[in-house]
Amino acid sequence: MHTKWICAAFVTIALVGLNKAAGAQVEAVSAVEKTDVALSIYGAFSGTTTGDGVEQSPANAAGGIVEVRHIDNPIVGFEGTYSFNRANQKYTPQMITCGITCGTVTPATVSADAHEITGDWVASLHLANLRPFALAGGGLLFNEPVSGQANTSSSTKPVFVYGAGLDWGLLPHLGLRLQYRGNLYRAPDLTKLYGSSAAFTHTAEPMIGVYLRL
Repeated sequence: MHTKWICAAFVTIALVGLNKAAGAQVEAVSAVEKTDVALSIYGAFSGTTTGDGVEQSPANAAGGIVEVRHIDNPIVGFEGTYSFNRANQKYTPQMITCGITCGTVTPATVSADAHEITGDWVASLHLANLRPFALAGGGLLFNEPVSGQANTSSSTKPVFVYGAGLDWGLLPHLGLRLQYRGNLYRAPDLTKLYGSSAAFTHTAEPMIGVYLRL
């Protein structure tokens, strides 16, 4: 008789322990799994490239980015982004020499907008109200000349994206996002007069914004 009661007590304790363990696992998962929407502003800083007889100089500009991010665990996270900034381009043909300089150089300047859509992998670590993260991904960069300009055309290029940053929680569902993103792609061909440098170029984007955790 005593043996039955002892066995029943052990079974009850085991079931309670399993229930608490399962609850803890659910809480741990819910603490890791997070979805948020972020809005940031940034500066776009691009370098000059030279190739195919053309020097191509992008103008620096300000822009904005929208991110939708979901974190499954510290290693697995995903985000989709859309960003926009002005992306004016200056095309300068290189001088042709024949003992003396032949002809004159007339640069072509194209006013344009840049739209970028990417899908990125995100790794992060949750430390108190801080979440440092790193990301890498790819997408498409659409450069569109402003209407009303002659001898121009739109340009679409694949883009590789990498970056790192920090989420700083200020309220339970609201925080500050600081990050740096780098974009690597081929220089856009927006003018029909000279073509582009066709070289790989890099745009650095330091940014600051806010996120809303859902």
